[in-house]
Amino acid sequence: MQHWLVKQEPEKYPWSQFVKDKGTYWDGVRNYQARNNLRAMSKGDQVLYYHSVSEKAVVGVAKVTREAYPDPTASEGDWSVVDLKPLKAMRESVTLAAIKADKALEQIALLKQSRLSVMPVTGAEFRRILKLGRTSL
Repeated sequence: MQHWLVKQEPEKYPWSQFVKDKGTYWDGVRNYQARNNLRAMSKGDQVLYYHSVSEKAVVGVAKVTREAYPDPTASEGDWSVVDLKPLKAMRESVTLAAIKADKALEQIALLKQSRLSVMPVTGAEFRRILKLGRTSL
């Protein structure tokens, strides 16, 4: 199993709406590296849901329920989506400040490629963020 982090502005699609919807396809990715990360996802992979811009915190965990297929919102280009389903809200949000302060997370892609909207995280990084969020799966 692989682990990922996806970013979303809470004003556009908050975790609460994702839970209410019981899942969604992850569309609108228009960066080649992020698109390739979507294409590398496998059914069952676990995904950290990060509220970007205003909150800057991991707020929940989702899982991939359908592997990459063509983005139905793309009018041109070769773009992909995956289907995601919420698994669990974090008991405590894990802020960007907490991630930056944690020595175990100093190599996480969120800090190295901060503008990327879909990125891999290692199993150790994933588990550390769950621990910081006092969350177990």
